[in-house]
Amino acid sequence: MYRSIDLFAGIGGIRMGFDNAFKEEIQTVFVSEWDKMAQKTYKANYKDPFEIAGDITEIDEKEIPEFDICLAGFPCQAFSMAGKRMGFDDDYKGKCRGTLFQDVVRICEEHKPKVIFCENVKGLTVHDKGRTFKVIKGAFEQIGYKVFDKVLNSKDFGVPQNRRRLILIASRTIIPVFPEATHGDGLLPFVTVRDAIHAFPAIEAGQTNEEVANHRAAGLSATNLRRIIATPHDGGGRVDWPANLVLDCHANGHTGHTDVYGRMAWNNVSPTLTSKCFSISNGRFGHPEQNRAISLREAAALQSFPDDYVFEGSMQEIGKQIGNAVPVLLAQRIGESLLAAHNEYQQAHHPID
Repeated sequence: MYRSIDLFAGIGGIRMGFDNAFKEEIQTVFVSEWDKMAQKTYKANYKDPFEIAGDITEIDEKEIPEFDICLAGFPCQAFSMAGKRMGFDDDYKGKCRGTLFQDVVRICEEHKPKVIFCENVKGLTVHDKGRTFKVIKGAFEQIGYKVFDKVLNSKDFGVPQNRRRLILIASRTIIPVFPEATHGDGLLPFVTVRDAIHAFPAIEAGQTNEEVANHRAAGLSATNLRRIIATPHDGGGRVDWPANLVLDCHANGHTGHTDVYGRMAWNNVSPTLTSKCFSISNGRFGHPEQNRAISLREAAALQSFPDDYVFEGSMQEIGKQIGNAVPVLLAQRIGESLLAAHNEYQQAHHPID
C-alpha cells in the first residue's frame, strides 16, 4: 500500500488520476488546500476520515503522517503566460505563490517520500530566463532527489483539450519513465469536443438556473447566452469567430481586445481552459452550435472529470475550480507510468524468491 499526500489539492484532479492508476494500492493520508470552496468540492467527492488542512505555510511538517508519494500542483499563477509572471515577487492576499514550492521541499525533507510529483505551467521553465526553474530543481536536489521534468500535452493522453503542462518528478531511487502519447498521428484519434460534450442536452435561451438545476449542463445562466453573439460583428468590438476556429486563450485574447469570444470546433480538441477563459462573467469560448458560452458541466468534461463529480459553490467559484484543475486522465497516465517504473525497480532490486 502506497500512502500519499495531496498538497495544493484544489478539487482533487491529481488525486483522482492517481487513485485510478494505483486502484486499491494507494491511500491518501493528508490533504492541504486553502481555498474554502475548493475544500467543499473536495470533501463532497472524497470521504476522508480527517479534515483538510488549510494554509500550507502554517502546517508543521512533523504533524503530517508518514507518506510515500507527494502530489503537489503548487500554484502556477506566478509563472503563467496569462498572468503577470511575477515569480518569486508574486503577492496574492499577502502570500507569495511563487515561493510555495519551498513548503513542498520542507515537508518532503522531513518525510523523505519515494516520489514527489509536481505540476505547473510550461512557462515556469523559461521564467526569468530559466533561473527560476533551476532554483526549484536545485532545492529538490539539495534534499537528496534526482529531478526529471517534461512538458506534456493533455490532448496526447485522451483529454479533449490542448493543455500543455510541466511535469516534474523527483525520486530517490527510480528513474521515472514519462508516459508515451496514446493519441495523435499514427495513434488513437484525439478525443474531440464532440466526443466529450455532444450528448449533453441543449440549453435554450431564457432558461433559469432553477430550471436546469438537475441538468447535466447545470450551472449556465441566461446571461451567458448574450456572451456569444450571433452575427459576425455587432459594432461593439466583439467578434463571433468562425465555427472551425480554435483559439488559444490568454487573459485578453490574441487580438488584444478584452471582449473576444470564439466558438469551439466540434471536430477538434478544446483550447486550454482556465478559470478566466470560460468563467460565467468572462466566458471566452462558445458552444460549437448554441449561442452561449460552454457550461460548467461541459467544461468539467473537457477536463476529463466524470459526469458524477460534484462541484460546490457559485458558478464563478466552480468555474475557477475547474479551470485551475489538473485533467484527471493526464494525472492517471502519469500515475500508471510511475507505478510501472516503481514495480520494475522493486523487481530488479528486491526480487521475490
